[in-house]
Amino acid sequence: MLSRRHFLQTLGMAMAAAPAASSLFQRVPLEDTSDGFTALRRGVGIFRKQGGTIGWLIRDGALVVVDTQSPKTAPDCWTGLRDRTEEALDFVINTHHHGDHTGGNGVFAEYTDRIIAHENVPSLMREAADDEANSVYPTETFEKTVSEQVGDETITLRYHGPAHTGGDATIHFEKANVVHVGDLVFNRAYPFIDVEGGADSKNWISELETIHDQFDDDTIFIHGHANPEFGPTGGREDLLVMRDFLSALNEYVLQQRQAGASLKEMKQKTAFEGFEAFNFDWALSLSACIEAVYREQTG
Repeated sequence: MLSRRHFLQTLGMAMAAAPAASSLFQRVPLEDTSDGFTALRRGVGIFRKQGGTIGWLIRDGALVVVDTQSPKTAPDCWTGLRDRTEEALDFVINTHHHGDHTGGNGVFAEYTDRIIAHENVPSLMREAADDEANSVYPTETFEKTVSEQVGDETITLRYHGPAHTGGDATIHFEKANVVHVGDLVFNRAYPFIDVEGGADSKNWISELETIHDQFDDDTIFIHGHANPEFGPTGGREDLLVMRDFLSALNEYVLQQRQAGASLKEMKQKTAFEGFEAFNFDWALSLSACIEAVYREQTG
């Protein structure tokens, strides 16, 4: 089983080696920038280097950051933000507890005393911490939903239950109509299903349907990770691709168990029909996904 520590290490190496984004992606064309920044809409944009995609908001009277990557890349993100605005940092949001999304918290904590996440995130961070003494935890948490006005933008955080982990939040920039879904979407890439961190792949399927129905075809979604040919942003149809993969994964494991196959035999599967794009040079594998769901189904 892929451990969280090994997941973060291999994911960091893969993100460093992967191209930033593909010109094949049509919905939100992303132009490579030397500093990793891409503007999306109405002051909302993304920053990409190693780790989970960082989201940001820059407006008159507003500066907000979503996820912080690592101590290595967070300073580059902060430098780039400072090149773009002199606004004070209002707060940071963590979409969930994994280190490739929270590892740079300490960098941004020098500029704000507000780090917000779902109420399960601090304890999950502590359980997963390799170096708790140097970890910086959220200072504010929420249970189901919370909204805040920042400048002329309203930001709403929602929790729909366990999915990729036990503490995944979505972040909706309401006027921009942009939603950061964190690792609820690995866009055409095999996901990490963190069973030890409270994951629930069947509820994850339901959540993706719920989020899809909450928004419209004009909504831009920011994904935590992505196949470079599809990119870290997209439309709500990408949520259904992720849903369909998780559904196929659960059905495959169930059918194989009913047929008496061993876990070792199940893990020989190299790709699912219709999801061949997931099978690229990536840190995570189909076999790890199969093992995670097997563990869920067998308790």
